[in-house]
Amino acid sequence: MESPRRPRLTPAIADVRRHVRTLLTEAGPARGGGLVLVGLSGGADSLALAAATAFEAPRAGLRAGAVIVDHALQAGSAGVAAAAAGQARELGLDPVLVLRVTVDHGTDAGGPEASARTARYAAFDQARRETGASHILLGHTLDDQAETVLLGLARGSGPTSLQGMKPVGGPILRPLLGIRRARTRQFCVDAGLHPWQDPHNDDPRFQRVRVRQTVLPVLERELGPGVAEALVRTAGQLREDSSALDDMARGLSEQLSEPLSDSADGAGIRLDASRLETNPPAVRQRIIRFSVEREFGVSLERVHTLAVLRLVTDWHGQKPLDLPGVRVIRQDGWLILTAPGHAPSKGPSRSHGTPRH
Repeated sequence: MESPRRPRLTPAIADVRRHVRTLLTEAGPARGGGLVLVGLSGGADSLALAAATAFEAPRAGLRAGAVIVDHALQAGSAGVAAAAAGQARELGLDPVLVLRVTVDHGTDAGGPEASARTARYAAFDQARRETGASHILLGHTLDDQAETVLLGLARGSGPTSLQGMKPVGGPILRPLLGIRRARTRQFCVDAGLHPWQDPHNDDPRFQRVRVRQTVLPVLERELGPGVAEALVRTAGQLREDSSALDDMARGLSEQLSEPLSDSADGAGIRLDASRLETNPPAVRQRIIRFSVEREFGVSLERVHTLAVLRLVTDWHGQKPLDLPGVRVIRQDGWLILTAPGHAPSKGPSRSHGTPRH
């Protein structure tokens, strides 16, 4: 009889393990050793990931545990979390944390889905702090990636959303982005695991469920198979392009900006407007965004960066812009960025020539 800890190696089990092994050894924490945690809901995707990580982590010189987040959104959620924790321990994962969170439906523009996500990632941060884990592994699949890209396209969210989820994003690892959801379900069948069926995954009130159950199947039927894979390939190409533009813009942001010598608290920079204007629009916007993030710790939205750039490309004496966390004014050929309420002195000196208006 096959042991539940050492199931027969089937194609589904081999595929999932291989993806976990690749990310742990090539892009993840294996280079430094230590502890990783699997974000476990008890569903097929995260349960397959937990089992594969329990097998692969020791072979990569790592310890593996699990963190279960109880969102308290359904009756019996504590029991579901306890069952997932029991499965994690049976797989040999240690430590196993169960964290209960409060989902505030009114704080996120994306509704309960976005609020739950915010609470979940805050719990992941807490789990890392409590255990000293270097990374959290999440069970997002190729299907999740395709749904994310399609939702971003429908919302007109721009290239950032269309890039989808990154396999490596800081402490977050997503080894299964190249695995179809059907494969993780087959993994559980082959391994003798019994995943939890989340009723929210079949609730059409949620936008992602409608995409999963209606929109993608219609696209596959009308356009032919392979739509999900095509969306994921598009996301990968956009990530490559965006990464190159980001690197270019960060370098230019450093070159074009200077600290304000007249700022009382030292918070403030100025950007050469004429040199900024010589760059393509996609690079200009990134320069503005990265400059503000670096100096003020504020992330501007596209509508804000476009407003700033009108001071560059459509200058006709506009008033200062008061944006979230930063004030922007054009003065003597410079874009002057300061904290809200700060008024720069007139006529800052130039260190590299005369401005072109």
